Amino acid sequence: MDASEELGPRERGILALERRGFSGPGAKERAIREQLGLAPIRYYQLLNALLDDPRALIHDPITVNRLRRVREARRGER
Repeated sequence: MDASEELGPRERGILALERRGFSGPGAKERAIREQLGLAPIRYYQLLNALLDDPRALIHDPITVNRLRRVREARRGER
């Protein structure tokens, strides 16, 4: 995978959704289904893979680094 390639629309949509704040239970899951047409489980699988994609880091370093820190903290709790 070449880091100079751009992210596709789905990948950009996932990162955009992660930049948003959500109020209330189920709001994020509803947005995932309505805006991206994905089941939440699939969304989180794609998001996790995206965090390891150098193109994602180039596209949105603040969001990717924040999510990587959250992921590492959760792994440390297990």
